[in-house]
Amino acid sequence: MTSFVGRRRELTETRRLLSASRLLTLTGMGGVGKTRLALRTAADLRRTFPDGVWFVELASLHDPQLLPHTVANTLDLRQVSANPAADLAEYLEDKRLLVVLDNCEHLTDACAVLTSKLLAAAPGLQVLATSRHVLGVEGEQILPVPPLSSPDEDSPETREPRRYESVALFLDRATAVTPDFQLVDANRAAVLELCRRLDGIPLAIELAAVWLRTLTPAQILERLEDRFALLTSGRNAAPARQRALDTAIGWSFDLCSPAERLLWARLSVFVGGFDLEAAEDVCSGSGIVRDDVLGLIAGLVTKSIITRQDGTSQASSRYQMLETLRQYGAAQLVESGDAPDIHHRHRDHYGSLAQQFGRESFSTLQADWFLRLRREHDNVRAAIDLCLETPGESSAALDIAAPLWNFWFAGFLREGHRYLVRALEGATAPDLCRAYGLWAASYLSMFAGEFDRTHTMLAECTDLAEQFDDELLRGRIDECRGHAAMYQGDLPGACVLLESGLSRFRAVGDPLGEFDTLLLLSAAAFFMDDPRTEEFSEQALALAERHGALSSKAYALWSVGIVRWSQGRLDEARRALRQSIRLFEPMHDLTGLSFDVQALSWCAALEAPDERAARLLGASQAVWRASGAKVDETTAYGMFDRRSEDAVREALGDTLFEKAFAEGAASSLDQALGLAKGDDEGPDQGTSDGEPPPAADVGTAHGLTRREQEIAALIAQGLSNREIAARLVISSRTAETHVGNILNKLGLTSRAQVASRLGQHWPH
Repeated sequence: MTSFVGRRRELTETRRLLSASRLLTLTGMGGVGKTRLALRTAADLRRTFPDGVWFVELASLHDPQLLPHTVANTLDLRQVSANPAADLAEYLEDKRLLVVLDNCEHLTDACAVLTSKLLAAAPGLQVLATSRHVLGVEGEQILPVPPLSSPDEDSPETREPRRYESVALFLDRATAVTPDFQLVDANRAAVLELCRRLDGIPLAIELAAVWLRTLTPAQILERLEDRFALLTSGRNAAPARQRALDTAIGWSFDLCSPAERLLWARLSVFVGGFDLEAAEDVCSGSGIVRDDVLGLIAGLVTKSIITRQDGTSQASSRYQMLETLRQYGAAQLVESGDAPDIHHRHRDHYGSLAQQFGRESFSTLQADWFLRLRREHDNVRAAIDLCLETPGESSAALDIAAPLWNFWFAGFLREGHRYLVRALEGATAPDLCRAYGLWAASYLSMFAGEFDRTHTMLAECTDLAEQFDDELLRGRIDECRGHAAMYQGDLPGACVLLESGLSRFRAVGDPLGEFDTLLLLSAAAFFMDDPRTEEFSEQALALAERHGALSSKAYALWSVGIVRWSQGRLDEARRALRQSIRLFEPMHDLTGLSFDVQALSWCAALEAPDERAARLLGASQAVWRASGAKVDETTAYGMFDRRSEDAVREALGDTLFEKAFAEGAASSLDQALGLAKGDDEGPDQGTSDGEPPPAADVGTAHGLTRREQEIAALIAQGLSNREIAARLVISSRTAETHVGNILNKLGLTSRAQVASRLGQHWPH
């Protein structure tokens, strides 16, 4: 959000060391700018790595066992086994990429072990880590990140002060908060002394500069010196640079109002950001009136303690706190004695959120809920971790994790499964809480291919359902057993169980359960060539549309698509499946996307068994791998995969088929989805959902694909690459590549020219 100042020597040295080493760790104290340097380096090197540059933020992760899962999720690899590190090593074996591991200091051992394994297995992998401590891995290069250059006491004031990086940073941030600020004779000495006393630490300088809204440089310096003297007398053993940072943070803390200080401390319980509703629920009371929270947040934004992220069409504004400032607030919270209460309020807020998701997950809010939970993923993690680490709180962990079964299924399968299994190990009381936890865990076990565990959990769950006479739970058990039977090839048995579940869901008035069983009945009937499959799929689609549930509608469109495919109505099948993809993409439902790409590969194999069909069959494997589910390995779905592969192999011959299939299997998620949606086919007369392509008159004339037309429309609206990536749920690197292609095709050199040339043709 702010300009990058200085660091030319460090940037050069970082690039040099990375050219000669596969692991480089940037070390240094908090607030010195390690993350900023790593991000800038990664951005400069992104074109050097054909398989991408990937940023893994670890500050919000506290369970070292989830480190491999977190790295895998970042790399869009969710099909991992009980040994995710081995799966990562295999996945990265033939890739050439850079992984940035940020904030490793609290996970040093886990990062060292994982990095060693991956570097040994993947010769094309390089790792850039930031940490306050070295990792201690063989071959690790270490680059200490020093503070910015600062004037010393003997520096003549008449020399050009901007040559010092700390002064340049102060002046840059000063003009950001007070545009008319200038370095003049009257304030020169104070500015130079400020940068000197703050020892060139970027965070300390930025915190001081923000006070230019209300104080002169001389007034800031005077107050900082008072604080520094106080700190020095109490902490003689602390390094000078740490005292300088503590001075700046502590001084900013002291200048806040009592209510702002209280809120700063309480906001430290949030991980990965928060919205206003969460702040009001968790932080109000005992000194903070709920209605005052918004004003207090505004005050902390003004003081640069927290930053605001602009809201999008899907979300209200969110706020974040820099990790160093969050840690300072956490220390203040512990000192106040309020930490246990605030952490429990945080847990209760996200527990309520999970319960609300369970109630509203089949409604017009369905898509918004999936997006909201992705934003709150780190906070949900923190809430569950607190429960699992607190004796006697495992049931509370189940209360959070179990209602989110659909969220875990959509992209965090192994993580959700791990949380549920750990919670069940502690929540042993035979109650309904355990019963629904068993059902949720059994459901995820099935998608992980662990059918023995599924059946064992369902057996205990059945006993509890009978004990409590819970008809809804009976329906879910029937659904899960029928689902597992279908995956294991017992299609008639699956239909019996699913029809029993359908009757139970209708009896208790559970539309989500009714939809799920209709969808599964459609699939089972499809695999048996039962004519009822069309009836089931149409009923499911109508039910989803009636409730306005977009994620469920996407699954229903998948069902309609495979029915149309089986009837030989390939154009209708493709339209339904591609419309399903476009519904799934914003929610980043990788499992749903996997179903669609797989079905589109069947369409391609039937219609034109050529090299493109072979690539699409390979791409289907790539997307299943990204999802973490193993549905493609089950009997029913695998049968159609094999038939499709056999048809294309026969048409192409083994050599051509294997080559094209391997190309597809090596696709990134974006590449696989682009192939499935037909982006490689060029613009046509309509999009997959039957609406005309955007700006066809301009985009088609210049050979823009549908995805490029979509991105050009967002450029014309003034969105940055990062905003485009967020809007379309793609990586920033992919967005940048598309923008570059658009400029080349249109013969333009800047984004402004794109907006000028095409803006009038795109709807705003």
